[in-house]
Amino acid sequence: MRDDPHRPRVPRLPTSPGFWRSPLRGPWFTSVLGLVLLIGITVLFVTGLVSYAAYNPDLSPVNDKTPDKGILGFYLFAWPTNPHWLYRLNQGVHVTLGVTLIPVLLAKLWSVVPRLFALPPARSLAHALERISLLLLVGGGLFEFVTGVLNVQLDYVFPGSFYTLHFYGAWVFLAAFAAHVVLKLPTALRNLRQLREEKNDLVSPRPADPTVSRRGALWFVGGGSLLLFATTAGQNFDGPLRRTALLAPHGGAEPGSGPNGFQINKTAQYAGIDPAETGEAAWQLVVTGRTGTVRLSRAELAGLPLHSSALPIACVEGWSTSDQWWRGVRLRDLAALVGYEDDPPDVFVESLQRRGAFRKAALRANQVADPRSLLALYVNGEDLSPDHGHPARIIVPAAPGVLNTKWVARMTFGDL
Repeated sequence: MRDDPHRPRVPRLPTSPGFWRSPLRGPWFTSVLGLVLLIGITVLFVTGLVSYAAYNPDLSPVNDKTPDKGILGFYLFAWPTNPHWLYRLNQGVHVTLGVTLIPVLLAKLWSVVPRLFALPPARSLAHALERISLLLLVGGGLFEFVTGVLNVQLDYVFPGSFYTLHFYGAWVFLAAFAAHVVLKLPTALRNLRQLREEKNDLVSPRPADPTVSRRGALWFVGGGSLLLFATTAGQNFDGPLRRTALLAPHGGAEPGSGPNGFQINKTAQYAGIDPAETGEAAWQLVVTGRTGTVRLSRAELAGLPLHSSALPIACVEGWSTSDQWWRGVRLRDLAALVGYEDDPPDVFVESLQRRGAFRKAALRANQVADPRSLLALYVNGEDLSPDHGHPARIIVPAAPGVLNTKWVARMTFGDL
């Protein structure tokens, strides 16, 4: 059967404008998605920088996972201890918003995909720079979202450290994002204000019959984002809401019941903790400072003045617990035992943990001085369980979970 010579040919290559036939693509649809991403990604970037600052990377090399950051660490500041839920809020927003924006990002990439195949690749120097920034924007956006989701799921399939890759990737993406905003924001705002849509290279010259309106497509994207929000946000809460966090690795049932029945990150078995080392007869805390070294058994620690603090645990992966009641010895009181009665300094904390990152961590002087900062022996009225750090663990207001070291073996006070 011969082709009808009067029937227009269907383009077979994506470099042809007629290849992309969806009637949904156009300046208005792309502009709406772009403005949502402009706001959302700005919040993601700011909360990401704040999260990095919370590790106090300038305090000690053990806290700095990006030692070659150079001028990129210009904004770092001493992380505060007030309000005590600060890191919990920051990381909950960062992770939950990042997951929620995935449908918007994918829809935005779909809406502009014809431009990725447009020929010629560069019509001028300005156009070439725009195409390069677009490549960095798309590649950087996908890289940041993919590595972030993998980290939330504890799937470290990428080479190298998540901290390093995500940190430098964020700056590359931000540079391309800022350039794209400068070039496209005026056009996007104009497209949203106009009653009649302009025609540009995103509008198909031979569109297919519509099956849904553009507003319907936006509702579909919004519904996808709402679904991801509903299946992620619960990891920031205890109780029944946590069970709704189907996409979060910590969204299932609580680990056990009773006073120690709240969320953990790594178990004692995973960390290689030998029960023989944590028994009453074997374990001692070694505290070193200006006047020498003090060794304390758990019974001796329990005989010191004890204090209580209501503080959450908040992890970089986005999950957190509600406030738990911790009881133990204030860090400032331990500093006083080794010569720092009035001016508690930084402290370097070492764990019995055999493997994994942050088996050692450093805390700033302001964190040590806070009266709510404890070497906790008890939680919610009971001894710490092995998975929660028995025989003793650090708990500091507003600090990332990994800096609340479990299974503490040694504390060295002094300027770091």
